[in-house]
Amino acid sequence: MVLNRPTVDIKKKLVFGLILLTALLIMLVVRIGYIQVNMGDTLIERAYEQQTRDRLISPKRGSILDRNGAELASAETVWSVSVIHVRIDDEEKTARFLADTLELDYDEVYEKVSRKVALNRIKTKVEREAAMKIIEADLPGVVVDEDVKRIYPYNNLASQVIGFVGRDNQGIIGLEAKYDSFLKGKEGKILSQTDVKGYDVGKPDVRQPPTDGYDLLTSIDCTLQQYSGQVIKCAVEAKSAKRGLIVIMNPQNGEIYAMANYPDFNLNEPFKINDDELLKIWADLSSEERNEYLNRMWRNSAINDTYEPGSTFKIITSVAGLEEGVVTEDSPFFCKGYHTVGDRMIKCWRYPRTHGAQTFKEGVQNSCNPVFMMIAERLGAEKYYEYLYKFGFNKKTGIDLSGEASGIMYPVDKAGPVELATMSFGQSIAITPMHLLKAAAIAVNGGRNITPHFGIGLQDSDGNRVETFEYDGGQQVISEKTSETMREILESVVAEGTGNKTYIPGYRIGGKTATSEKLPRKRGKYIASFLAFAPADDPQVMALVLIDEPSGTYYGGSVAGPVMKTLMSNVLPYLGIEPRYTEEELELEEIKETEVPDFTGMNINEAKSLAVKNDFSAEKSGEGDTVKDQFPKNGEKIRKHSKIILYT
Repeated sequence: MVLNRPTVDIKKKLVFGLILLTALLIMLVVRIGYIQVNMGDTLIERAYEQQTRDRLISPKRGSILDRNGAELASAETVWSVSVIHVRIDDEEKTARFLADTLELDYDEVYEKVSRKVALNRIKTKVEREAAMKIIEADLPGVVVDEDVKRIYPYNNLASQVIGFVGRDNQGIIGLEAKYDSFLKGKEGKILSQTDVKGYDVGKPDVRQPPTDGYDLLTSIDCTLQQYSGQVIKCAVEAKSAKRGLIVIMNPQNGEIYAMANYPDFNLNEPFKINDDELLKIWADLSSEERNEYLNRMWRNSAINDTYEPGSTFKIITSVAGLEEGVVTEDSPFFCKGYHTVGDRMIKCWRYPRTHGAQTFKEGVQNSCNPVFMMIAERLGAEKYYEYLYKFGFNKKTGIDLSGEASGIMYPVDKAGPVELATMSFGQSIAITPMHLLKAAAIAVNGGRNITPHFGIGLQDSDGNRVETFEYDGGQQVISEKTSETMREILESVVAEGTGNKTYIPGYRIGGKTATSEKLPRKRGKYIASFLAFAPADDPQVMALVLIDEPSGTYYGGSVAGPVMKTLMSNVLPYLGIEPRYTEEELELEEIKETEVPDFTGMNINEAKSLAVKNDFSAEKSGEGDTVKDQFPKNGEKIRKHSKIILYT
C-alpha cells in the first residue's frame, strides 16, 4: 500500500491555518487580558447594577448662613414613600392604606401601586407622623426612605436674593441657583439584590450613604436685611409706588449686607402670587401668562432691570472731569436754565429758573444739568467713554447672582453731541442699580475696583471653613486724590445741597439724589433715588434707596431722602460707627440719646407703651402678639423719637 504524501500546497495551507489559529488564540488571550485588567471594575459594576434595584437617598442640602451664622435657608429631614411591585401581597389593601395615611386620591394611588415597574414613588416630602405610621404598619412592598425638605425660617426675607429650590432640591433662582453645585451634595443609594425577574434573593439591603452639601456663608446681615425690608415696604406703601429697593454694601470690599426688594414673596410658598387683584383672575390665565407673572415676581430689580439713573450718574461725569483736569472744585460755571448743544436746547431741571453763577462744587450741590453737559463737552465722546468702560458700564458687575444685565449705551461712534450731553446727567444710558453702586464705590473708596458679592466661603456641617471665595478687586481705577475730592464734594451735597434731607447730626454723610423720568417720557412716571455713604472721610457703608413710580411728589431728595435718613440713622450705630458732633450739633435737642429697653417677650401693646414712655415710636413687623426680636437691640443708645421695629 502506497501512502500519498501531502503536497506542497496542502502543507502550505496547513501551516497557514496553524498560524491563523495561533494568531486568533493570541488575540483572544490579549482581549481577555485587556477586559480583565482595564474593564474589570466597570463590568463588575454593570453586573451589580443588573442584579440590584436601587432607591436614591437625598443628601442634606447645605444651609445658607448670614455673616453671623444665622440660618437663612436650612434643610429639614422628611420622608418619601415608594412601592416595590414584586413585593406587594395585596394591591388594594396597600393602596387604601397609603391613600388614607397620605391623604391622597385612592384611584391615583392604586394606579401607582398596581403598575408593574421596579420602583414607584407614591409621595415625597412626607412629614414624620405619617411616615412613622407607615413604617409601623410594615406592609410588604412599601418602603419609606429619608428625604430632605428646604426650609426658609424668615419666609419673605431677601426672597429675590436667596432664591428657592424645586421639588428635586435643585436651586431655581438667587444664591440657591448660583451655589447649587456646592449646596446640593451627592445622592446616596439603598441597593437590594434581585434575580433576573426582579425578585429579592434574600440578601440584606446595602446602604450607600449620601454626601451632605456644604454650608454657604454670606455677607448678608440678617438684622440689616430685616430692617431694610421693613423700611422699603413702608416707603412703597406710603407713596403708593410700584416697587422699591434698598441695597446696603461695604464700598471697600463689595460685601453686600442687605438687598431688599418690595414687593417680595414667601420663599416657603414661591408659587403663591403676592397680588390680591391678580389672584382673582389667576385661574383664567394661560400657563405662559402665569409663568410670566411668576418670573416678574421673582425678579431682582437690583441686577435684572436696567433704568436711566438720572442725577446719581453725575458722580461719574464729575470723576471723569476731575481726573482729566478739565474741571476743579472752584471752576466757574453759569446756568441760564438750559444749555444749547448743536441746535438743541437742553433744559436744567430748574428751568425756567436759573442757578446763575456757580462753582463746580456748587453745581454738584445744585445738581445743575448744564454744568455736567459742559464737562462732557470738554472731555469729548472718546475720553468720556473711556471712563464708562473703566467703571464697567459696558459689562456685568460680576455679582454672584444669575441673570445680571449689562449696561446699555450708544456705541461711541454713534454718540453725537446731544447723546453725550444727555448721558452726562444720567439719560440716554441704562444701567442696573448694582452698576451704579459699584461705580460709586470706586469713586469714593480711594479709586479701587471692587466686585459686589454675597458669598464669603463654604463650611462643612461641623462649621469648619473649607473654602474662602476670592473676588476681582484692588486695581486702581482713578487716583486717590480724585476720590478724596469727590468724597468732599458729595459730603457738601448732603450738608448744603439737594441731599440735605439725609443730614444726620454727628455723622459725615456724602450722597447724591436723582429723579429719573421713565421711558417713554411725558407719561409722568418717575424713579426717585438716593445714593449715600458714610463716614464721608472713610466710607464704610454705602446705601441706595430707589422708589419706582411714587405717587404725588416724586423728587429724589423729597421722596428717597427721608427714607435714607431713617435707614442711616439706625444702620450706622448698628455697625458701630460712632457719631462725632460739632459744638453746634451738641446743642440740638434731636441728638440727645437714651438707651433702648428690652422689648423681647412682651405683649405687643405693652411693648408699644414702653416705647412711647421712653420717647420712641414703635412699629410692629409680623403677625404675632409677642415680641421675638427688635431693632435696634436692647442696650443700644439712640436718639429720642427714633423708631423701634418690633418683630413678632
